[in-house]
Amino acid sequence: MPEGELAQKILMFSNASAVETVKLRPEIELIERVRNGDEEAFGELYKMFASMVHGVVLARVPRDDVQDIVQDVFLAAYKNLNSLKDDSLFGAWLAKIARNRAAEWYRTRKPTDELDESVRTGENKHGEAAEVLRAIRSLSDAYSETLIMRLVEGMTAKEIAERTGLKPESVRVNLHRGMELLRQRLGIGGERK
Repeated sequence: MPEGELAQKILMFSNASAVETVKLRPEIELIERVRNGDEEAFGELYKMFASMVHGVVLARVPRDDVQDIVQDVFLAAYKNLNSLKDDSLFGAWLAKIARNRAAEWYRTRKPTDELDESVRTGENKHGEAAEVLRAIRSLSDAYSETLIMRLVEGMTAKEIAERTGLKPESVRVNLHRGMELLRQRLGIGGERK
């Protein structure tokens, strides 16, 4: 095969890969549109990643403060979008901002004693949900984040991997091990074999 023909095939292949990447990662196109002044594109990014960010924050802070922090995360992302070096890592970058904002929330709060959730909810279904949420939060960050994204936000393992930048295998392992630990903490079922 002549060199020119080979170079042309390589160029065609590399262009096909670039097109495929954009199709697989729609956020890349949206980020470029935002950088070019399209504010509606950022709204689409918000829709794509809001549940992931909500899950990351909910894994760390009280439910009443989550929505404010989620909004703060997206505002920070919008203001600092030009600092993102690799657009394909947008989800992981956003998750990092969310983790940092949650940590900042704790640093800026004065320590207070909170009423037990069961007192505020009157020992009803909300109390059970609060107990489960406390048990999830007691797990390591890797487990609590993926469990909340799956159980609370309703994201699939594939969506979690795509949004956070984690490998699908890591998400599956985190979900499996996290569920086993959660069952143990809640005293549900025995060891599975």
